[in-house]
Amino acid sequence: MTQDTMYVAGYSGDFQTMFEKEIAPGFEAKNNVKIVYVAGNSSETIAKLQAQKGNQEINVALVDDGPMHQAVQFGLCDALAEAPVYNDIYDVAKVSVFGGKAVGVGLVATGITYNKKLFDENGWPAPTSWNDLTDEKFAQRVTSNPISGTFGLNTLVMFARMNGGGEKNIEPGFDAIRDKLAPNVLSWSSSNAQLAQMFQNGDIDLGVWGSNRAVALKKTGFPVEFVYPSEGAPAIVASACSVAGNRLPEKSQALLQYLASPEVQAKFASQGFGPTNSKAKLEGALAEEVPYGAEKLSKLVNVDWDTINQNRAEWTKQWTRTVE
Repeated sequence: MTQDTMYVAGYSGDFQTMFEKEIAPGFEAKNNVKIVYVAGNSSETIAKLQAQKGNQEINVALVDDGPMHQAVQFGLCDALAEAPVYNDIYDVAKVSVFGGKAVGVGLVATGITYNKKLFDENGWPAPTSWNDLTDEKFAQRVTSNPISGTFGLNTLVMFARMNGGGEKNIEPGFDAIRDKLAPNVLSWSSSNAQLAQMFQNGDIDLGVWGSNRAVALKKTGFPVEFVYPSEGAPAIVASACSVAGNRLPEKSQALLQYLASPEVQAKFASQGFGPTNSKAKLEGALAEEVPYGAEKLSKLVNVDWDTINQNRAEWTKQWTRTVE
C-alpha cells in the first residue's frame, strides 16, 4: 500500500516538537500515513487556508477558537463525522460550539497573573476579581494585550459583561477600560516575551495573561501565580477541523478523533493546554498547571466569537482612538 502524506497546520515552537515526537507517530503507524507539520500562528494558518481554497494542501488545521469561528464562517471546514469520543468533550469545547465543523482539543484560561513574592511582601491579598486590576494602588503597574491580542479582547468582553453589557453591547466595556483600567496600565503589550520581561524587570505587579504563559514564566523560577477570576475566565480553546475539500477526508476525520482522545489530550497538557476530554487523567504538577478539575472548569466561560469577529475591526478603531 502506498503511504499517504498528511499536512497538519498548527502552533509553532515547543508545541510542534511535542506533536512530531509524541502525537504523530502513533497515528502514522495505525493509518499508514506520514504527517508533515506546517507551523504557524492561528491567523497565518487561516490565511494559508484562504489562499489555497479550491486546491487545499492542508488536511487538518489546529488554531485558536476565534480564528476557527472565522474559518467555519468562510466555509473552510468540513462537518465533523459523528464519533463516540465527542460525547466526552466538555461543554466549553463541544462540537456544537463550532457549528458542528470543529472540536476543541485544548483549553487555556484567560485570567490574572500576579507577582506573589511582591504581594506577600506588601501584605496584599491575592487578586480574585477582574475589578482588582483597577485598584488605585496598581497605578502604572498593570499590563495586558491591546485589543489585537486575545487576552486584551477577552478583558474588554469581561468588563462589558460586568458593567451591564456584553459582546452585543460593548460600550460599557470601553467605558470601564478607559475610566478605570487604562490609568493603571503601564503599556499595552502584544508580545508575550515582552510581557514576561516586564514581570522579570519589576515593571509590573500584575497583568491579564493566559494560564499557559503564567506556567511557562513560573517554570523559569519567577514567583508568579495565576488566578481564575470569580466573574469567569474566558477560555481560549485550541480547536481542530478537517479542511473542506482536502484530499484525505477520511483520514482527516480519523486524526480529529485521535486528537480528541483522552491519551492524546493528556499529552497536550505538557504544553499548557487543559484537556477537553472529560476522560483524560492528569497527575501531580500537570493537573495543577492547566485548566483541569471541576473547580477550574466551572470558572471557564466562552465568548461569542461570531459577534466579535463581525465587530472586531470597528472595535479596534475605537480602541486605537480612545484607549491607547
